[in-house]
Amino acid sequence: MYELQVRLLQIPHAYPGGAINGRFDTKVQQAVARFQERYGIRGDETGVYGDNTRHALMLRTK
Repeated sequence: MYELQVRLLQIPHAYPGGAINGRFDTKVQQAVARFQERYGIRGDETGVYGDNTRHALMLRTK
């Protein structure tokens, strides 16, 4: 989850002020949902960090 949080922080307005603590909490879930909506990610449930979301996030971040 640490890497997910670091990557979400690289997406403008997805995870504002988000903690890097390695936990998949409500704030992380909401950030994943914002990312999915902004980039039109399909194939994973809203807020779920599944394969499609992971791939899309990796393509857009370092």
